[in-house]
Amino acid sequence: MTEFRTLARPDVSDVGRVLPPPRPGGRFRPGAGRFAGAPAALGLFVAVRLTGALLVLAAARAAGRPHPLALLGRSWDSLWYFGIAAHGYGYVRTGHHHGELFVRSDLAFFPLYPALVRGVAAVLPVGWGAAGLLVSWASAVVAAYGIHLVGRRLYGDAVATVLVLLWAVLPHSVVLSMAYTEPLLTALAAWSLYAVLSGRWVWAGALAAGAGLARPNGFAVAAAVMAAAGWEIRQRWPARTRTPVHRLWTAIVLAPLGWCGYVLWVGHREGDLLGGYFRVQEQWGSRFDLGRGSLGFVRHFMVHATRSVHPLTVVIVVLALLLFALLLADRAPLPLVVYCGVLLLVVVGGSGYFASKPRFLLPAFPLLIPPARALVRTARARPWHAVLVVGALAGLSLVYGAYLVVFARAAL
Repeated sequence: MTEFRTLARPDVSDVGRVLPPPRPGGRFRPGAGRFAGAPAALGLFVAVRLTGALLVLAAARAAGRPHPLALLGRSWDSLWYFGIAAHGYGYVRTGHHHGELFVRSDLAFFPLYPALVRGVAAVLPVGWGAAGLLVSWASAVVAAYGIHLVGRRLYGDAVATVLVLLWAVLPHSVVLSMAYTEPLLTALAAWSLYAVLSGRWVWAGALAAGAGLARPNGFAVAAAVMAAAGWEIRQRWPARTRTPVHRLWTAIVLAPLGWCGYVLWVGHREGDLLGGYFRVQEQWGSRFDLGRGSLGFVRHFMVHATRSVHPLTVVIVVLALLLFALLLADRAPLPLVVYCGVLLLVVVGGSGYFASKPRFLLPAFPLLIPPARALVRTARARPWHAVLVVGALAGLSLVYGAYLVVFARAAL
């Protein structure tokens, strides 16, 4: 069985083609060959996101908003994470909304990001907001590198670079410049998926466990690793060729440990081992109801438009579903399909604050593979057309990001 060749089309019917031959032993590190093409991709990514952050600051100053940097470093969920970093878990906020009492606990927020923020604040003489931004910005760059590695391994440098660029100019990519957890989750997800594709099963499981400690939807990474490892075991058993089976089972065991461990810890703390965490999420209005809440919101929105961000939110979710169909039609590798499928299932099937759904889709970077490949083909045939498309997407993304943070004042 041969390895993937550049621009080869993977076949999910044979995971041996989806997962190139592993190299047992050795260290997990991207060598010089794997770094080829990455500087250009990372440079473009940093330039786009830096421009976006500067545009937010300029818009905030023009609007007379005090402390514009706080819009990036101390907005919405960031404050909950900083409270956990400073004091640990245990804070509960109560109040009334539309005449109903609500109770919201910080146990809804996963621990990895506040732990990293606390570590940075302990080492560097910076405040919580600056520490949170440093963690998020560093995670975004690491994520971009991991995305490039995944794209390069499957389709070559050109597609990998465009894939990173498209991720940088998504409508809600301003979140990548804020003190939020999506950059951290995407970094762990991208490197875990790359470890799967390169046959580094133990690393894949360990990184998936970390992703499960980063965000509630981090279990999508564990699902991808477990599905790929399980399929590999099924294909290789009983021959046990190429990859020792114990490494595959190790990945399966490691992958869900982070998510399951935190959920069970919250359940133990709440006095309901299996249901405690989900009760905490329900207090925030977040539950899995097979999409009834989302459909109800869309129906309400169609009759009573409330916020200007909602139309684009509906469009983004619909486009994500279409991109997933294209990913399936493109016969993408099994772990990428499972990963995106679970993320989409959470977004479409879960209730909660509707305007946040595009943010929850930011880690689903494999959805951008079909448009990235199409854009590369366009660039080879009509370079200026590709430049205009990317320029338009970047302009819209940067302007819309500044609008979301400075003027919309909607929780991201």
